[in-house]
Amino acid sequence: MKLASLKSGGRDGTLVVVSKDLTKIVIASSVAPTLQQAIETWATSGPALAQLAADVENGKVDTQPYDPDALTSPLPRSYQWADGSAYLSHMKLVRKARGAEMPPGAETDPLMYQGGSDHFLAPTEDIPIKDTAWGLDFEGEIAVVTDDVPMGVSVEEAASHIKLVMLCNDISLRMVMKPELVKGFGFYQSKPASAFSPICVTPESLGDAWDGAKINLPLVTTYNGEEFGRVPAGKDLNFDFADLIAHAARTRELRAGSIIGSGTVSNSNHDEVGSSCLAEKRMIEIIETGEATTRFMEPGDTIRFEMFDETGASIFGAIDQKVVAG
Repeated sequence: MKLASLKSGGRDGTLVVVSKDLTKIVIASSVAPTLQQAIETWATSGPALAQLAADVENGKVDTQPYDPDALTSPLPRSYQWADGSAYLSHMKLVRKARGAEMPPGAETDPLMYQGGSDHFLAPTEDIPIKDTAWGLDFEGEIAVVTDDVPMGVSVEEAASHIKLVMLCNDISLRMVMKPELVKGFGFYQSKPASAFSPICVTPESLGDAWDGAKINLPLVTTYNGEEFGRVPAGKDLNFDFADLIAHAARTRELRAGSIIGSGTVSNSNHDEVGSSCLAEKRMIEIIETGEATTRFMEPGDTIRFEMFDETGASIFGAIDQKVVAG
């Protein structure tokens, strides 16, 4: 089942069901007005939405054309956005770039930060940048949406709380980040609004590509019209989503509609699969040649993230954005 949110309907959008081939949508307000409400009532709304999705495929309901520009991120805002750093190959490179050591216990204890969730960019919305000296970077990630998660949930139980899967562009300001982290109090100014794929999907709709806590397909990154990375999301993943959810819920409950991110998708064989962010590419250049030649993003640059199934069909639609002076 594929779900999305129209920009119309206020700050939380209007829930729609999307056809499998991403050509048709139907408004799902008969089940729930918003995705947030659907997640909060998933025991009843989940089956009802699944039936509506079946009706779309069988031509039993009137539909509208699918238009990604009419969609906001599936959750235009969220009560919780917690982003991990589950790929240690990425963490090692980026930390090396800013002269930081790997934290103690990095291989056994996930890193996670709490991001701003009061507003997310739409999947085709421009990325504004006021100052190119801030070092604007994209970061391609996988994210999941949970139902209510109890405090202290075990890793074994955590996977059952994953209700939806989507892609993320976790935008970063690299040159703001380093001095901010030196203060020892975490991200804030260096993490502006993220964007998510136009469509989120139920895990079971991913078939064999979903193994219960991760997705085993490449994330394709296209930067300024050229493929920048085709990185397998299930490879070199040190912490899957069950690990990340259990970590996030160690000392608190997670309310329905919480979004958990994987961190930048990264593999150790960068020379073969590429990267999902500029900082990683720059660090590889420094290691290999002593100098970073890839610049950070500027107005006019474009970034696209997409994931395809075994038939070559787009699963989540595309995050497809352009940088503008803001």
